[in-house]
Amino acid sequence: MIRRIMVMLSVLLLSGGMASAQTAVNFALDWKFEGPSGAYFSAIDEGHFAAEGLEVDIWAGQGSLDAIPKVATGAAQFGFADINSLIKFLDQNQGAPVIGIMMVYDKPPFAVVGRKSLGVEVPKDLEGRILGAPPPDGAWAQFPAFASANNLDVSKITVEPVGFPTREPSLAEGVVHAITGFSFSSYLNLVRLGIPEEDITTILMADYGLQLYGNSIIVNTEYAAENPEVVSGFVRAIINGWKSALADPAKSVDSIAERNPALDKDLETWRLNLAIDANVYTDYVQANGMGNIDADRFQASIDQLAENYEFTNDPDPSLYFTDEYLGDAESRMIK
Repeated sequence: MIRRIMVMLSVLLLSGGMASAQTAVNFALDWKFEGPSGAYFSAIDEGHFAAEGLEVDIWAGQGSLDAIPKVATGAAQFGFADINSLIKFLDQNQGAPVIGIMMVYDKPPFAVVGRKSLGVEVPKDLEGRILGAPPPDGAWAQFPAFASANNLDVSKITVEPVGFPTREPSLAEGVVHAITGFSFSSYLNLVRLGIPEEDITTILMADYGLQLYGNSIIVNTEYAAENPEVVSGFVRAIINGWKSALADPAKSVDSIAERNPALDKDLETWRLNLAIDANVYTDYVQANGMGNIDADRFQASIDQLAENYEFTNDPDPSLYFTDEYLGDAESRMIK
């Protein structure tokens, strides 16, 4: 009897030890905790990370470039960043240990957002007007290629550097005629500032000639080489988090609100739905599953970057993205 009790205690202790042996990792986002980040908090609250043996600390960011150096230096093992900014970073920091491993924004949210009442409805309307752009903004970084694709005379566009906090207010007040930004964020920020929806023009760059991809999950390659199963498990959990977000966006936003009780849940659910419809759940993702890229389109996007960015080294797509940790297409299908 005593021996049986000892065996049972040993099993319980072993089980408890296994349950507590979660691998702790840091995940650096590109921006604040808003609707589109709900999928990552769903992955925590619905146990997707825990099922992979992971304990994930999610960090807010301050712009499209923010997560890349955090991951490259190893401060965070994983990040969420604009793949185009990553390509430039790796060209300027050859050999930096960071790579994209899962495409989230199959269609990037880079946009020029204007107001009809200020005369901006199509790209050509930007000529002769003032464009507000935060220097670190991912959409602004793509503007030269956008301008080239739409035959804009940039000498006729006055560019006004603005900070992220003043970007939408400057458009709402008419200080500028249009701004660069992420489509879903700038649109809803303007609505929140009282601009009528019918007055807002969203010129999505992907609808006007850009072949670019958007934000990707990135990883420190040195960490990935030593912990390939952790990386594969992280990706699986992220995909399941997005499946949860697509199935119930409001519940996903509830997960953010638990960390930020002041969150406007209706607004952020709206923001998440806009991101899902325009950027995440695209025709390609519906047909091929979430996370991967089309090689020909990726090469075309790099060629398009080269129109306005002078590469120091010959571009090599294999340095920027790998499907090594994605798993099979069937497991990535959104049903």
